[in-house]
Amino acid sequence: MFTLFGKKKIQEDIVANIFVNTILNTVDNGFADVVGVINDAPEFIKSPRVSSADDDQFILIVFAANLLYLPTHLKNYQDERMTQLVISKLANAFNADEERLAKALKDYQCYLKKVNLPSKNTKYAMSKAIFGKYQLNQYQDEYFKNMNSPNPMFLKRLDEVMENFLWNWEAFLQKNQIVD
Repeated sequence: MFTLFGKKKIQEDIVANIFVNTILNTVDNGFADVVGVINDAPEFIKSPRVSSADDDQFILIVFAANLLYLPTHLKNYQDERMTQLVISKLANAFNADEERLAKALKDYQCYLKKVNLPSKNTKYAMSKAIFGKYQLNQYQDEYFKNMNSPNPMFLKRLDEVMENFLWNWEAFLQKNQIVD
């Protein structure tokens, strides 16, 4: 009981709004940096020339990763309710069909898990998903291209950037209590 003292109570619906808006804002402000890391990577024999406007896949990667991360911080079905609220609000923000968006996010979550095996590192999964979804293998030198595996130096640099796109639930929950 004492651990809740001083925490601000916030409704799930409001948390979902904050979550979606913050992540969208972070993607809007940070995708250009991701594009810079990709296009300027010394590990590529030629620049992939990813456009800053080509953020659709990146948005899905970021939200899918963050939703995978959710159950480690929220319990007692609150993670499921928050996931549904986030999908609803995201669908509303993009004027998209909620069911189609939920399926797309589920597909991206499966893809993140697949490219990340056996690791459970979410940042690493995001980096590998970017590598795959943006078809970056074709820009690598022959050694890594033939292995169909990203250069570890490139992945390490991308991992550092991905940290900025994961919601910090620990910090949020230290100050706030989510109520339904």
